[in-house]
Amino acid sequence: MKHANISLFVPHMGCPHQCSFCNQKTISGSVKSLTPDCVTETLRNAVKDKNEPLDTEVAFFGGSFTAIPRVYMISLLEASKPFIDAGYFNGVRISTRPDAIDEEVLGILKKYGVKSIELGAQSTDDEVLKFNKRGHTRQDIINASKLIKEKGFSLGLQMMTGLLGDTDEKTLKTSDDIISLKPDTVRIYPTVVLEGTELGELYKKGKYAPQTLENAVHICAVLLKKFHDNNIKVIRLGLHSGGNVEEGFIAGAYHPAFGELCESAIYLDILKNELKNSRNENEFTVFVNPSEISKMTGHKGCNKSELLKEGYIITVKGDESLSKYELKLKGRK
Repeated sequence: MKHANISLFVPHMGCPHQCSFCNQKTISGSVKSLTPDCVTETLRNAVKDKNEPLDTEVAFFGGSFTAIPRVYMISLLEASKPFIDAGYFNGVRISTRPDAIDEEVLGILKKYGVKSIELGAQSTDDEVLKFNKRGHTRQDIINASKLIKEKGFSLGLQMMTGLLGDTDEKTLKTSDDIISLKPDTVRIYPTVVLEGTELGELYKKGKYAPQTLENAVHICAVLLKKFHDNNIKVIRLGLHSGGNVEEGFIAGAYHPAFGELCESAIYLDILKNELKNSRNENEFTVFVNPSEISKMTGHKGCNKSELLKEGYIITVKGDESLSKYELKLKGRK
């Protein structure tokens, strides 16, 4: 099976509100309306000359898919359905708002092969949701999540950190609420201040202080570990690099390797706790799963450099017997 990501953007379509942080043109690099012909052409090109199915879902992202005009929504789904029926893709994934989910629309989505639904929750704190003009409530998130799972869809939840009016305590409460809803997947986005947004204007006027990169890495590393410990897969951490994000960036915690920074922070914290019992040794070999070596080493060797400042010299090696976030420490003596 060949893996691929087929993302189709529906920018701002269906969004009844202009959230404080949102500029879909900048985030997706797309401003044109998606047409059924565009869907057909994109999917046809994806499967061209392929004799095997693609291990992925067709994904309608960028707007509030179930809030766009119903006829238009169905036309996009109809364009993807022949490719789903032919077995080229596993199904359809959509993203939408918590207040745009009901039994009727879920019935339509099921008919057209939708398997996964992601809700842009962002926060479960009603005050934070109001400040950022989300237009829905904490209860909307809970109700929609439960209904999606009851109807047999895979549930994904998206959350943000560093929003207007947010705090680390509120962020951690949001993560606890999300864990209680038992989603299959989560995306975590630290707030990035973009041109053309309300947050951008507030920042320029000194009325909004965005997270620093350091603070965002710290809290997102905590979130990542919490979701891992609760068997919830984090499928995205930070905005994708590329597109127009760098061009529209004003301030906030954007880094093209943000996810790697958070993974490295987790490993550094685990290793520092282990080193507390090092019995005055300062040279160690650290064993982790081979796939995790770069994360233990840190982005551009940042973990090794940080530990060297504290007097520790480490060499990182692979050990297939270890799982993610597990490590073994061996002194040189």
